[in-house]
Amino acid sequence: MHALQEGVLLYPVYALLFADAGLTTGEISSLFAIWSVVSFTCEIPAGALADAWSRKRLYALGEIITAAGFGTWLLWPSYPGFALGFVLWGLGGAFSSGTLEALVYDRLGDGTAYARVIGRARTAGLLGMLVATLLAGPAHLAGGYLLVGAISVVTVTLGGLLALRLPEQPLSGTGDDDDSAPSMLRSGLRAVTRRGVIRVLFVAAAVPGLSALDEYLPLLAREMGTATSAVPLLFAVTSLAMAAGNTLAGRLPPTTSRPLAGALALAAVLLAGGALVPHPAGMIPVSVAFGLLQFAMVHAEARLQDAITGPARATALSVAGFGAEVCAVALYAAFALPVPVSHMVAAMALPLLLTFLLSWPGRRIH
Repeated sequence: MHALQEGVLLYPVYALLFADAGLTTGEISSLFAIWSVVSFTCEIPAGALADAWSRKRLYALGEIITAAGFGTWLLWPSYPGFALGFVLWGLGGAFSSGTLEALVYDRLGDGTAYARVIGRARTAGLLGMLVATLLAGPAHLAGGYLLVGAISVVTVTLGGLLALRLPEQPLSGTGDDDDSAPSMLRSGLRAVTRRGVIRVLFVAAAVPGLSALDEYLPLLAREMGTATSAVPLLFAVTSLAMAAGNTLAGRLPPTTSRPLAGALALAAVLLAGGALVPHPAGMIPVSVAFGLLQFAMVHAEARLQDAITGPARATALSVAGFGAEVCAVALYAAFALPVPVSHMVAAMALPLLLTFLLSWPGRRIH
């Protein structure tokens, strides 16, 4: 299912779709900001709804709404159409955010096992992204953005329908016979504001928020002198690095935050150094940095899962998702400045180093 969720041919080229439609980098950044604003506005209420209703059904609904957003881009390829598509994607993403992860942790009940399983699943997803990346160029040559987008709509829709076949444990409620969304919202907020959880929550939100940099990788590759048809190939290198990061995260237990902190520090150095190389070869250290970010994301999420107590797990995870979207909006706002993409990517090493400081030293969870 992760392979279908991530194996979307549009991902490596949609920023180029916007640019080829005449949008500036600032306008593209504003689209990303619209996406994140909708996502973080709906994130926490969607988590409460997942806890009160059905996590797998809400996930499926979110994927179908996302597919509708991609379809809107094809039918209305202009700034308003792109904006509407991002609104739908933001809503769909909020519905699916944290729901699948909550389902997995409910069945496993342990952060180490969770990191192993979710790491493998996300590796499969990134390999699906790799296949999609390799196919995006030929598909674009054969049928342009229309063919690329149509295949993407079908892929995401299938992923949503497949989710309906997942097993789901009965929701346990809050203990006071109130399983409503408002009750789950209160329970989830209590879970993440307990002493000792807030710091873990912040790191778990900051890492995926900063990984929103991947939206600018096609533009960075083009600025480095890469031809449009070759951009997906460089994106494939990033996908392989991220898959390796997921695999390693599943094999190294997240019992302390030292591996997490080390990955963040090294990612910051590689990101800044690679982005400033005025040649496509600079994408190699940038790709390794994204692999380390993926490793850090799995470890940060596993540590947060272990720290959460109570029945409103999806709601609690959605708070981290909310924080990630806030970080992403700030990132998109920074990229709207009239500064070369390479310089802005390099500058993102600073918040990565701040996150490293917050995650070190680590304490054992168990």
